[in-house]
Amino acid sequence: MSDTMRLQSFDLATQDIAEADLDGLHALSISVGWPHRRSDWSLFRSLGRGLAAFDDIGRVFASAMWFDHGETVATIGMVITSPRVQTHGGGRFMMEHILRECGARSLMLNSTRAAHALYLSLGFEVQAVVCQMQGIVREGSGAPKLDASAVEVLAPDDLPRIVALDKAAFGADRSVVLTRLAPLSRIVGIRRNGHLEAYAMRRPFGRGTVIGPVVAHSEDDAILLSASLLGDLGGRFARLDTRQPEGRFRTFLQSSGLELYDTVKTMTRGAPLAAVRPGQPGIYALAAQPLG
Repeated sequence: MSDTMRLQSFDLATQDIAEADLDGLHALSISVGWPHRRSDWSLFRSLGRGLAAFDDIGRVFASAMWFDHGETVATIGMVITSPRVQTHGGGRFMMEHILRECGARSLMLNSTRAAHALYLSLGFEVQAVVCQMQGIVREGSGAPKLDASAVEVLAPDDLPRIVALDKAAFGADRSVVLTRLAPLSRIVGIRRNGHLEAYAMRRPFGRGTVIGPVVAHSEDDAILLSASLLGDLGGRFARLDTRQPEGRFRTFLQSSGLELYDTVKTMTRGAPLAAVRPGQPGIYALAAQPLG
C-alpha cells in the first residue's frame, strides 16, 4: 500500500507511529477534543503499532493504531483524522492500512458517531454501546449495603491470576497490556475460597484518573471494586467506561458523581463480543477504548 495519502490539494506522507512526533500526535488528539495527555500517547505507543500521516512541514493530520492480544485477536484505536483529511477519505486510507497489518485476526474497536458509517462499510458490526461515565467524585463514595471487607489490594505476584481471570472474561490474552498497566495502577481484587474472582485497576489518564479494567462475576463485585478505587478520590475527576446497561452498577457510578458524558459503539469483525453473564467473569469496565 502506498505510503502517501493523496488529497485534492496536497499530499500527506505516512510513517510508523513509533517514529512520529509525540507533540504532533498530542496536538492532533486535542484538535478533535480528546483528553489524552502526552503520557497517555506514550503508553499506547508502547503497547501497539500503527501509523501517522503528516504534511511537508511535519504537522500530524491523522493517526491509527492496533493492539495485538495473542495471535488471533486485536483491537483498533487512536484512529484520528483532522476534519480536512476526514472529508477527503483520510479515515478510510488509515483504516485500510491497519486492516492490512492485522491480517486474519478477529477485530474489535469502539466507534465514534463520525466514524460509524466507515466501519460498517469495512465489515464491522455493532455489538454494544459503551457509556463514558465521568465527573468529580463525591466525597464519601462507597458501596451501600455491600461488604467492603471482601476487597483486598493485589500484589505483583497476583499478576498471573489476574491475566487468567481477564482472559476468561475478555476472550483473548491481554497479558502484554496488563503487565504494562500493572506498575502504573492501583489494583484491587476479591478472592473467595482461595480463588481470585474479580479485579480492577486505577491509573492516571486524561483529565484525572480512569478506573479500568474491571472484571467481575457480578454487578455487586464490580460495585465493590469500583467503590474501593473511588473512595479516596473525593473532589477529583474520574472516568469509567462500561458496556453495562442501566442498572445497579451505573446507578452506583452516578451516585458517586460519575455521570453519563458520551457514548461510543463497540464494533467487531470476525467474532462477536464476549457476553457479560452473572456468575461468569465479565468485563464491567474497559481498560481503555483502544484496548477493550
